[in-house]
Amino acid sequence: MCGIWGIVSDKTMDLSCLQRAGNVLKHRGPDDSGIWTHLDNRVGLGHSRLSIIDLSEKAHQPMSNEDDSVWITYNGEVYNFKELRTELEGKHVFTSNSDTEVILHAYEEWGEECVNRFSGMFSFAIWDEKKKKLFIARDRIGKKPLFYYWDKKFFAFASELQGLLALNIPRDVDLSSIHQYLIYQYIPAPGSAFKDVFKLPPAHYLTLQNNDLKIQRYWNINFSGKIAVTDENQLCQEISERLKQAVTRRLISDVPFGAFLSGGVDSSIVVALMSEIMNEPVKTFSIGFEDDTYNELPHARQIASLFKTTHREFVVKFDAMDVLPKLVSHYGEPFADSSALPTFYLSKMTSEFVKVALSGDGGDENFAGYDRYYAFKHLGRLKYIPEPIRVMLLRLLDLGGERDFKSGIKRVKRFIQGSMYYPENRGYIEWMSAFSRDYIQESCGDTMAGLAESEDPYEYLINLFEQSSARDPVERAMETDIHSYLPFDLLVKVDIASMANSLEVRCPFLDHEFMEFAASVPSKFKLNGGIKKYIIKKAFKRKIPDGIFSRKKTGFGVPISKWLRNDLKGYIQDILLSPQSLKRGYFMQKAIRRLLNEHISGKIDNSYKLWTLLMLELWHREFIDA
Repeated sequence: MCGIWGIVSDKTMDLSCLQRAGNVLKHRGPDDSGIWTHLDNRVGLGHSRLSIIDLSEKAHQPMSNEDDSVWITYNGEVYNFKELRTELEGKHVFTSNSDTEVILHAYEEWGEECVNRFSGMFSFAIWDEKKKKLFIARDRIGKKPLFYYWDKKFFAFASELQGLLALNIPRDVDLSSIHQYLIYQYIPAPGSAFKDVFKLPPAHYLTLQNNDLKIQRYWNINFSGKIAVTDENQLCQEISERLKQAVTRRLISDVPFGAFLSGGVDSSIVVALMSEIMNEPVKTFSIGFEDDTYNELPHARQIASLFKTTHREFVVKFDAMDVLPKLVSHYGEPFADSSALPTFYLSKMTSEFVKVALSGDGGDENFAGYDRYYAFKHLGRLKYIPEPIRVMLLRLLDLGGERDFKSGIKRVKRFIQGSMYYPENRGYIEWMSAFSRDYIQESCGDTMAGLAESEDPYEYLINLFEQSSARDPVERAMETDIHSYLPFDLLVKVDIASMANSLEVRCPFLDHEFMEFAASVPSKFKLNGGIKKYIIKKAFKRKIPDGIFSRKKTGFGVPISKWLRNDLKGYIQDILLSPQSLKRGYFMQKAIRRLLNEHISGKIDNSYKLWTLLMLELWHREFIDA
């Protein structure tokens, strides 16, 4: 895994900006680095390398073809590179054993269509000197990031925003993106926190030639075509075999590797398959908290013991002053998924022993693992209860308080609140939101007032629902998540937290061929009555203890509700109520005070809202004020 960056300009550029970007992105690839420039520095590519496959100097990047007419900088892993190399060897000369050179020659052979042949996670940039063309592509699911800037004269790209900013990019805040962030806790592609800075969406490629920039989608998942299932056991066997193949592909490495193990369904399955394939004990890594509500270490130990792994675990003692500035700096734009904290700690611990780790990410999106899918399936039933009665129920539930986001009262309230919207996908969007659109309109300050009235931040998810290929409402929600929450929240969280610690993370459940097959499985085998992930659990029931499958899903959460009420109470009050924060004008002072008072008193759990505001303010101080 690596860091990449580059420029195409209409004038000669100072080489120091390319060097600066390399220094900023060194954590993504501390093993080697390189810069290639052309046309008096008007074209430049940069690379920082985390050596995983072919550790020799022959795999140095940026890399060129035989006659130096095509150059590449590449971040990722193409797992089928050996098969592609066999196909290309008779037509091209190879000087390394790297997958980088396979991508390079695949472009020479098939042009832009080469991306359709790659199985893996990647973002790469190729400069074609003969055509004077830049070609940039990103993997189908969005595992590897790519940011770019374009002002019609100067084009720049980088793996992370910090690297892009090092290339002398303006730092003007994009308020529309901040508006979306307040809703979703992340900023979806193609936008970013900065004006004129964009994310290349997953499964897209970009070309820049003769000052003409074009973006093209090359892949999409399809939920409409369903396989006929006549034998459930046969379906289980096929799922097991296909996932085992996906795991096997991800065990190609010239360096030590291991696995994240939470003790949940998906990571346990991955470890079980790894233990079957490997000839040595799997190295597993787990993280926990002193708060038993969020501590999954006992379950992880159970799996580690069952499969005789070499197991290591770490109990987090949160130090806000130490870790929050690091997170804000690495993410580059406001990002409020609090599970970035344990992911960062877990990656740091894991990187001390291995360079590559497999994870269970993607299992929930493939097989309906989230509670919200079950709730969405039954949301329509609440419509039969007259709305005045539902309003009365909400008022009664308010009397009980909600000291923690995981509380039953909180969940019931959110379920009932979701029924107040039409169409039903609006209710689903409310569940995915930190701040509702109505709340922002009622409480926003001067900065957000115009946007709150003129823009509908829900339009982004509404369009995804409407464009879904799925007929089943649960699968529409799943497909929407695959195009939103998965690439712009979960995968961003893992990529940044892991690469900040020079660790590569691979996800078998996100193998695009496996995902295509999972999409073809009828919905009833994913959410069967009240059983989430029904078919994947049945497929592995003989390998995984039933207690792992039957226990309530915990999620990779952290006790921020308690932290903000106790250890971080003074800290967050000082930050959010400071003149520096209030002058930004996002929310009125009385609205922020109300959020704080409700949360600290235990009346309402506002932890998601407060964490969203905290990360926004810390981002401003790091990237705008500074």
